[in-house]
Amino acid sequence: MNTANSRFITLADVAEVLNISAAQAYALVRNGDLPAIKVGGRGQWRIEYSQFEQYITRMYQQTRNFVAAHPFTTDS
Repeated sequence: MNTANSRFITLADVAEVLNISAAQAYALVRNGDLPAIKVGGRGQWRIEYSQFEQYITRMYQQTRNFVAAHPFTTDS
């Protein structure tokens, strides 16, 4: 994925970066977790790179909140 010259990335790029399936990337868009647009006659999905970065930041925050609410403890 080369974002140096590109404002948008594809669902395949999202899947590759997050190490998830294409179907999982599509689900992120369809359920509204990852804002995207459809372009072209065939309705290709594109995600603005800044929106992708914001999504990653939100997921880090959600993970921190989850860990804080569910601390890992070892009971002996």
